[in-house]
Amino acid sequence: MNNTDQNQEKNKLHYEALYANYPISNILHWINNLDKFLDSATTTETSWFGLYQNNFSEKIKGKKVLEMGCGDCTNAAVMAALGAEVYANDIASASGGIIKKLNENYTFRYPIIFVEGDFLENKLTSKTFDFVVGKAFLHHLTIPVEKLFLKETARLLKPNGEARFFEPAVNSKILDEIRWHISIGGRPSKFNKAAFKIWKENDPHPDRSFSSKHWGKAGKEFFREVEIIPVGTLERFSRIFGWGERRNKFKRWALKNEKRLPAAINRKFTRSQLIVYIKPIGSAIV
Repeated sequence: MNNTDQNQEKNKLHYEALYANYPISNILHWINNLDKFLDSATTTETSWFGLYQNNFSEKIKGKKVLEMGCGDCTNAAVMAALGAEVYANDIASASGGIIKKLNENYTFRYPIIFVEGDFLENKLTSKTFDFVVGKAFLHHLTIPVEKLFLKETARLLKPNGEARFFEPAVNSKILDEIRWHISIGGRPSKFNKAAFKIWKENDPHPDRSFSSKHWGKAGKEFFREVEIIPVGTLERFSRIFGWGERRNKFKRWALKNEKRLPAAINRKFTRSQLIVYIKPIGSAIV
């Protein structure tokens, strides 16, 4: 088994375990209170703010959307509740179980369709999707596999289709090295060499580039238009606040105002990014 196969198997096992017997009560609550949920999520959480900016929630209504790496299926459910015809793909079959329960417990305009297994073997018809999206997904792939995924994305999109991916950003090596030395959640500090080594061995993310430059160059091979939008340059400082409204108030201010920063500073120090690829090149070849 080569490194790519090992990484995919590692991902599959990790997410099968994570989403097995996953409760849908929170998702049902959110989609039953959709406006309130989106008003909060898209103003305080970087991934929701990033993916849904530029009127995305309106753009997808009645449109055919494919989500890569649907995971716990929250975003797939939200898009479907907004009126999109959603196809949701994940390597973990457990995600299909979540979608089955969601379809049984909520009347979507279009029931969510689960596309199980390796995205590269999806057997979906070319040029049929208005949008292909991924929420913190591409960085789980090795770069050679990512290239194949982008080629397949271009094949599936309509001529004026759009792909948008919300991903972490690493455009400053110094800032990234500082980050690794700070313990956050279940990730130990690099100073704790033994614990960090164990964590790294179990981490499903491959060692690869997360730079805006990389994703800009990767997209230009398969799409006519590429836009990289920084998200989280100021919002990253919300961690100095405790949980609660004070922290959320800062997040709302930060996400709204960091767009005013000089582009070079915003890009270099951003925490994450929205990657937008538009108008696939029909003759894209790897």
